[in-house]
Amino acid sequence: MVHAQLAHTAMVSGFVDSLQEPRTPYISPKRLSKALGVNVANLAELTGVHRNTLRNPSSERLQGRMREMVKVISAATELTGDIDKAIYWYRNEPIADYGHRTAAELVADGQVEAVLAFIRDLENGARG
Repeated sequence: MVHAQLAHTAMVSGFVDSLQEPRTPYISPKRLSKALGVNVANLAELTGVHRNTLRNPSSERLQGRMREMVKVISAATELTGDIDKAIYWYRNEPIADYGHRTAAELVADGQVEAVLAFIRDLENGARG
């Protein structure tokens, strides 16, 4: 159990580190869009900010929204055991309890806590 938790922590930490805007304390919009497999315009849509905001990585609103995305992907990684699977789930898996919307759509609408609660339910044995 401890080994699995350490492996998960290292995996998520590596993922988060890969998103850092070089020489800054910020998540890079460009790197996050690449990790998610979307273009920058789609990242603006997923974060709920205007695409011009992405040119200012230090924008607190942008950073907050990207942190929410990373938080959900990190939680999903605990279920899937794999960052790539977690990202795929985040972007593509419809969640029946939420009108068959994806986690990405829900997070874009500000429903981060609902998605995290859904993930906790799955961790506790509920069916998705």
